[in-house]
Formats: sequence, C-alpha cells, structure tokens
Amino acid sequence: MAKVLIITGDAAEDLEVMYPYQRLLEEGYEVRIAAPSAKKLQFVVHDFVDGFDTYTEKPGHTWAADVAFADVRPEDYAALVIPGGRAPEYIRGDGHVQEIVRHFAEAGKPIAALCHGPLVLAAAGVLKGRESSAYPACATDVEQAGGTWLDSEAHVDQNLVTGRAWPDHPAWMRAFMRVLRAAAPAS
Repeated sequence: MAKVLIITGDAAEDLEVMYPYQRLLEEGYEVRIAAPSAKKLQFVVHDFVDGFDTYTEKPGHTWAADVAFADVRPEDYAALVIPGGRAPEYIRGDGHVQEIVRHFAEAGKPIAALCHGPLVLAAAGVLKGRESSAYPACATDVEQAGGTWLDSEAHVDQNLVTGRAWPDHPAWMRAFMRVLRAAAPAS
C-alpha cells in the first residue's frame, strides 16, 4: 500500500488536515501525520466574519501526530501534503521539514500544498521557477522565493498541486488525486 505523508503542527487549519487525510484513506492510501513531535495536535478553524479584514480563528479538533519530523524517512512515502493554517509559519523553519520537502521536490514525487502551505515550499527553496497558488496573502512569499503566484483553486505544475484555501478542496484534491494516482496508485 502506498503511503502519503502530511506535515503539520498545532494551529493547522482543521479542514485542511482532515479533508485530505480522510480522502486519501478513502482512496486506499496509508496516511501518516508528521509534526514537530509525536503528540496530540490542536487544530483551528479559520472563518470569515462580516466586518473583519482577515479571517478569524477558533479552536478545532485535536488529532495525534504519528511521527516527529526528525524521525520521518521521506523515501518511505509516495507523496506529501502540506495543509495551511498557522502551522506552516513555524514549521517552515525546521531543518527536518526543509529536508523532507526537498526530497519530494527533487524526486518529482507528488506534493499538495494549500493555503499557507506554500510558505513551507518557499522556505525549503523549491519554488524557484515554479507556479503556485496559495492564500492570497502569501503571494508575496511565493514570489520572493522565485515562484509565480497564481489565483487558482487547483493549480498543477508538474508534480506540485496547490490551492488557495479550504473552499478549494474539491478542485484541489481532484487535481492532486489525478497526479498521485498516475505516480503511485494506492495498491
């Protein structure tokens, strides 16, 4: 059975972790969640409230991480998913995370990143010359990393599939599943 790795941490967007996690399980993939340490994570829910210039944050579900970043063997996985939320802001500086991301990028394995997830791609140095969607507030980060930001619900650039935020889930996961199935069928 092919394995997919999700890298995240506390304050990840609840829907952006759980939707791909469950969708990949449904498709027959083994899914593991990696975080700074193997512990119970606290996710958050981001929503838009009338009168606010940006999203608001509320507590979401808790979920256990299976493995610490330092213990991940990226060669054991067929694909990588990087959800958004606030977790990418602090996990992007982790040297193990950067090594994991570079492994997938250099090997041409499927990578899905959503919302603030491309911040991790930028920190790992894998966006130069690439096109990436992301939450619009992250456009500057994508461009500073040498990438081209696109306002797209599901942009595919070879092995990289990116989207803006959880409302893009259907298109984003549909595109990622096409890339993933072609590269590494579930069984």
